[in-house]
Amino acid sequence: MRTKLSVCLKKARFETKEDAAARARSSGLPLLPYRCDRCRAFHLTSRTKGKRVPRPDG
Repeated sequence: MRTKLSVCLKKARFETKEDAAARARSSGLPLLPYRCDRCRAFHLTSRTKGKRVPRPDG
């Protein structure tokens, strides 16, 4: 499914998947990084249906 341009423009952009994952971990929320098909940067999503969610460390 293609990301809507209006959604892409509102989201924070990260240059690397690692940067996005670090922000997701620090948020305390179940967020996953993904590469945007519009801007080719990484964003975070809370949608996890059908995706493998990493277990929290600890």
